[in-house]
Amino acid sequence: MDVRAVLEFATVTRGLSLVLQAVLNAAIPDHDADAFRPPRTEDYLYLDSMVEWLFGGLSHWDAEHFLFIAERGYLYEHNFAFFPLFPVILRGLAETLLWPLSSWLSVRGRLLIAVALGNSALFLLSAVALHALSRIVLQDRRLALLSSLLYCITPANVFMTAGYSESLFAALTFGGLYLLEKGFIFRACLALSIAAAARSNGLVNIGFLLYLPSLHAISQIRLYRATTKGHSKVFHYIWVIICLLLTSVLGTAIIALPFCAFQYYGYRTFCTPSTSLESIPPALLSIAERKGYRVPDENGPPPLWCMRPLPLLYSHIQDVYWDVGFLRYFELKQIPNFLLALPMATLGIIACYAYFQANPELCVRLGLWDTSANKGLDKPTPGFFNPRVFVYVVHSAVLLVFGTLCMHVQVLTRFMASSSPVPFWISAHLLLLNEPLLHRRKTSNPNVQLHSRNSCKHTPQNPIVALLPHLKACSSTTQSILGYFLSYWLLGLALHCNFLPWT
Repeated sequence: MDVRAVLEFATVTRGLSLVLQAVLNAAIPDHDADAFRPPRTEDYLYLDSMVEWLFGGLSHWDAEHFLFIAERGYLYEHNFAFFPLFPVILRGLAETLLWPLSSWLSVRGRLLIAVALGNSALFLLSAVALHALSRIVLQDRRLALLSSLLYCITPANVFMTAGYSESLFAALTFGGLYLLEKGFIFRACLALSIAAAARSNGLVNIGFLLYLPSLHAISQIRLYRATTKGHSKVFHYIWVIICLLLTSVLGTAIIALPFCAFQYYGYRTFCTPSTSLESIPPALLSIAERKGYRVPDENGPPPLWCMRPLPLLYSHIQDVYWDVGFLRYFELKQIPNFLLALPMATLGIIACYAYFQANPELCVRLGLWDTSANKGLDKPTPGFFNPRVFVYVVHSAVLLVFGTLCMHVQVLTRFMASSSPVPFWISAHLLLLNEPLLHRRKTSNPNVQLHSRNSCKHTPQNPIVALLPHLKACSSTTQSILGYFLSYWLLGLALHCNFLPWT
């Protein structure tokens, strides 16, 4: 029943997002931003104008890159900053499910519908995957439900709705981690490998593959040592270590394969090109000349990055086109962007601090074993502070530090919200810890009652919906968390869909 509640709320928020982005995009004039806007090379068909009006807000900023790649492939050098899985899915939907509309819609129009349908479905999958992962890690049904409901109003909402790969990446990452927690290592590696074909930070998930099987191996060794005597112990230990090493090496190779293959494709495209400028449509070649975009040309010299000892196109693009690097964003003019990222960074810092305060010895031992007599890794204490959460807190801290020091810091909100469950776990934990209305049906104030309309059924009440009418009577913690989630949820739609700066 909890899954049903999550699915219902996720469906409602997706529908609201699509409606609001259309209304806000129509009501607010688009800002004349210096963003990638390739020329349209197709003639408009009958329904293109209507689809552009309904879903045009989903195509702005980086979404233009994904749509361009889905339509034209990797033509410009800087397009390689965007990984191929999401454009492949969009084009697949446009050429299969939406093919009957090809007489009324251009490829662009069908791609916009694919964005709306595809990301809505992927978001529902990611919400279910997060709930399943939360149940198995937190071992707390209520905390898992509240975390998943908060995810449905994520501050990164607009990026989960627009033509970005965040929903796809979240679904694959949360699903892969759930499989890994269940012990389905090969299937988990496949899911995490596919995630690495959607976003570059999928490589960070290799850490889970190295850690969780190690945790299981240590538990096996400890159990075998306590129950077995004799020389067979040594052979068992050796076998466990060999299995762990094989799992780590093969799993790492599987997860890293899409990234490596994509970089090789980029190298072949620009360092040993087989196409000439004559094969590029004049309108697209013209914008490349005006904007300084590099295109593959077999008659021209190779770019300088091809001569490096490790010619990684992705690193070159981040350095040259986006000016991404260590402390490069630490400028006075970027203070507003740091303020935009501050709420997500604060949640990450609170999660790390609170977990270390609750489990200092476990953190010092890297969460690999627990020496207390009353609890162990096999039967963790339910809630955010149980030992199984350790690796997720570390993962969140790594993302937070890297995102703050080495990226455009405003990206931190969607970077963490689509990659880690920790922002939602710590938010739900703080709500349950500090909000009295979540712990009782009746209060001393007769005007503040959390009634359930489904009291005669077994469907669980949605605590987020129940709290919203009484937000003024809630604790300051609840007001801060829900205020942050809802304001970013709505502001993102209003600003991003009109080419205004956002996270």
